[in-house]
Amino acid sequence: MSFFLDKIFFRSNNLDYISQNLKNLTNQTPVNKIFKAINTYSENSEVRYVGGCIRKIIKKELVDDIDLATNLNPIEICEALKNNEIKFYETGIKHGTITAFIDEIKYEITSLRKDIKTDGRHAEVEFSKDWKEDALRRDFSINSIYSDKDGNLFDPFNGKKDLEEGYIKFIGDVEKRIQEDYLRILRYLRFYLNYSKHKHQPDVIKNIKKNIYGISNISVERLIDELKKITDTVGFIKIFNDKESLELIEIIFPQFKNIQNFKKLNSYACKNFSKIDFIFLLSLLIVDGTDNADYFLYKFKISKKDQKRLKLIDLFYKDKITHDNFTEKNLNKIFYFNGRQAVIDIINFKIFTSSKIEKKLIKLIDAYKEKEIPTLPIRAELLITKFQISEGKNLGNKLKRIEEMWVDNGFHISEKQVLQIVKG
Repeated sequence: MSFFLDKIFFRSNNLDYISQNLKNLTNQTPVNKIFKAINTYSENSEVRYVGGCIRKIIKKELVDDIDLATNLNPIEICEALKNNEIKFYETGIKHGTITAFIDEIKYEITSLRKDIKTDGRHAEVEFSKDWKEDALRRDFSINSIYSDKDGNLFDPFNGKKDLEEGYIKFIGDVEKRIQEDYLRILRYLRFYLNYSKHKHQPDVIKNIKKNIYGISNISVERLIDELKKITDTVGFIKIFNDKESLELIEIIFPQFKNIQNFKKLNSYACKNFSKIDFIFLLSLLIVDGTDNADYFLYKFKISKKDQKRLKLIDLFYKDKITHDNFTEKNLNKIFYFNGRQAVIDIINFKIFTSSKIEKKLIKLIDAYKEKEIPTLPIRAELLITKFQISEGKNLGNKLKRIEEMWVDNGFHISEKQVLQIVKG
């Protein structure tokens, strides 16, 4: 009966932009195979879009992932997919999530559920057949919007209206929702910065501050992942003019020693801020000439590749920076030994953190973007055959000295210089 009633009372027929784009999403992506597999599984089985993809269509943003909800339990989801030869992985079957793969596109399918027990990090769930019950356990009204394949919305908490009017509303009691999963503090900031058209509700800020200690319960992986999502939004720049949001970020990430500097970025930095990536943004926040960056990297798990990138910037700026640091000779060394990204990061860091714009540095960025990393023209084989140097430590030392001189000379070395090193 409830399955029938929610279609009558909680759906809205949106035969407009939203409806048409949801239809297009169904018809123009392989997700239609999942709709067919689940909707035909039994007489009452149904799958709907939920959350981010609907939110992004309403706000005319790029849809980069598709999440689905269904009234089937995980075992039934697997059976429906298997019957239709759709590949899947039981990524989060304990919590009701199955990940389907079609044409290298990933779709997360989650069973309707209700929380039985939460501890601020994890939830013990019970699977349900009730769409309204599933909506009740979600964090914000703007994330509790569902749609069938034809764009008919099921929106029990008026999330579409809140999204269009710029309100970020918790579903139910604010403190209770935060205590169920403390990561919702950062999620609130992400959605507020991206979508809100109003000041923070005092009750929300009060409850966030009251419970902010709970952030320590969240894994560093989840924190970094949510932080990255915040910085990826177009609204992130708003944080530097929003006192409450800025204060909360500083409490959660005390290693962001430079965050106040973002209030006074130069015109070049302001213009190019949206182009910088997450790791470079982290460098602007944590590199301050102290051991602060080391502590951040110790506390938060970041890939070794990204750690190396941050450490190179940090190491460069731990020295006293003078005009000599930015000579062609010094930058060529960084370019050759550490790569293009390293030298561009180091120059960009200087540009972004300076009050005045140095056009020379901007030209250097452009030059290194086009420049190819050269290859040392002198090889070990040449020293062995031409100069009869035996393999071993002596050969390695001479080759290293040749390489250093070649780099110091702007990637040039004469035969005379090679001969001096060989005979030296």
